[in-house]
Amino acid sequence: MQFTAAQIALLIQGKTEGDASVAVSSFGKIEEAQEGELAFLANPKYEEYLYTTKASIVLVNEDLELKENISATLIRVPDAYSAFATLLTKYQEIATQQLSGIQQPSYISQSAKLGENIFVAAFSYIGENVKIGNNVKLFAGVFVGDNVSIDDNTILQPGVKIYHNCILGKNVTIHAGTVVGSDGFGFAPLADGSFKKIPQIGNVIIEDDVEIGANCAIDRATLGSTILRKGVKFDNLIHIAHNVEVGENSFLAACNVVAGSTKIGKSCMFSGQVGIVGHLQIADNTVVTAQSGISKSITKKGQVISGSPGFEAAKYRKAFIHFRNLESIVQRIDHLEKENKK
Repeated sequence: MQFTAAQIALLIQGKTEGDASVAVSSFGKIEEAQEGELAFLANPKYEEYLYTTKASIVLVNEDLELKENISATLIRVPDAYSAFATLLTKYQEIATQQLSGIQQPSYISQSAKLGENIFVAAFSYIGENVKIGNNVKLFAGVFVGDNVSIDDNTILQPGVKIYHNCILGKNVTIHAGTVVGSDGFGFAPLADGSFKKIPQIGNVIIEDDVEIGANCAIDRATLGSTILRKGVKFDNLIHIAHNVEVGENSFLAACNVVAGSTKIGKSCMFSGQVGIVGHLQIADNTVVTAQSGISKSITKKGQVISGSPGFEAAKYRKAFIHFRNLESIVQRIDHLEKENKK
């Protein structure tokens, strides 16, 4: 696929500077891009490469002032980074839209209802009474259990498993190896010290515009639903336990673990390796820094939390300074005690 600078500028509402007829067919980093590729410049520390790049087209911020002559055609936009993201999204959409049909071998139940322009790759399984919307793409080895509903424009990458009765909204993307609807970790202790499994008969609901990274596990509810609200974004290797609810537009980085029945508010941001115990309430707009552990509810909106157990980040930083100086503080106290004994 080739696009001219003029076509790209029209798509992202930018202004061309240079040869508007020059065409590109792929993307590259500004320091490595070659002729026929499009690059972008958003971070000022990479500006030196603007004057040496071999890229045919470069997206730049509209207020950038050139210090030297350049060979590439520029497209000026208010925000080069977001414009580049828009182009990548469009490029991916065009590529996936070209996929359609049902490859063999695959199994599709006769009771399943399939929408228009869907793609089912080889070795996929679609169970009883499944409903699949329009423009859905299921890549190799996808499993869709009985009574699952998948709405329009959803993409399941290779090896994704959707257990029975789960519901996926529109424009959902789930990356390779993720499991949706596996049993919650529910076991009742018995008098003899053993454990009896508690059947997990709920489901998982994933609302519109959610993206889930690779190798995540989203457990089904014991009763009711585990819910990922609209616009949620997950990195790789995240575990969401039974009956958890993640609020709209919340963002979880890699290796987060959320224990059962915790409710996370809207627009929260959790950095990598955050752990949250069960049955908590996390207020809207909460930010949790990397490797923090949340052991009690956060009721005030917009707080930044650090540490394990987590508390306000500003207080955590002050406490950490004292912790680093703990050895010298102990030595000073020992010295004072010895002096007082004299």
